[in-house]
Amino acid sequence: MISAIAKPAASLPVYLGRDLTCMHGANEGDDLTFAAELALDDAYWFSEDAAQHRLGIQSTNTGAITVSDDTGTGTPGAVLHLDSCLTFMSPDGATTEVLVLVELDRADAVTAVYALPLAPLSPRVDYTLVGIDRDAAHKFAEVACVSFTRGTKITLASGAQKKIEALKIGDRVQTRDNGVQEIRWIGHSTVRAVGEFAPIAIRKGAVNNAHDLVVSPDHRLFIDRTTGKTGEGLVKARHLVNGDTITQQDGGFVEYFQLLFDQHEIIYAEGIAAETLMVDARVRDSEPNKVDRELADTLPSHA
Repeated sequence: MISAIAKPAASLPVYLGRDLTCMHGANEGDDLTFAAELALDDAYWFSEDAAQHRLGIQSTNTGAITVSDDTGTGTPGAVLHLDSCLTFMSPDGATTEVLVLVELDRADAVTAVYALPLAPLSPRVDYTLVGIDRDAAHKFAEVACVSFTRGTKITLASGAQKKIEALKIGDRVQTRDNGVQEIRWIGHSTVRAVGEFAPIAIRKGAVNNAHDLVVSPDHRLFIDRTTGKTGEGLVKARHLVNGDTITQQDGGFVEYFQLLFDQHEIIYAEGIAAETLMVDARVRDSEPNKVDRELADTLPSHA
């Protein structure tokens, strides 16, 4: 049953704090760090030698976010703190947001600072810090959860299929394990389709799907790895890429939609069994901005 399914994990494309260095201002010469030590109007440069790292994340039964075992950087099991969302302005007036995550050891001492830009950064450009938002969980929820894309058809209780962008709160959807369930919340965000954010396109027929299906890279589907048939086990879309019928669409922007039910569910998208958004710390922290408080008080805590 659904309770036996492992909690979803995600991968984030991050840079190290040292890849952003303050060139002018109060913290001149210092690397990017957490919000408490930052100063507005400081100007930062993005390193020409900056390398992107894959930070694997997962949530625990207590709602904490930790580094997952399959991470490309960081210490597996270490606690991650979502510190802030920083807004930088370049000389042409364009703004770029950067999420700051801090890795802690068992004594709650900072062991690493990670920067997650929500748009590409260029070397040798003065990025002036113009905003520090310490309530950045809503941004994190948008980039770290499973998402469908515009146009995806979801199977309703009646058996009819409806495009995800046309769904409404209260619509009744067929689930794999718990019968008919009502949608409690629908999330919508637009992000740059680059690197780890780029969606996975599964062409018609690739895994017995009736139409093309496009999902976020860490969205898990019921797929048999060996036969390509559906219904055998949960597999991340990124692990299905074959360069032919299943590819990653890098470039431009992508519209992501998230569906929330009373609990983690498996629903049918273009005929494929696929997971929905998990109720955990990533969603709960975004509640003041996106989830009705009365609903949040009734949702299971997974403690």
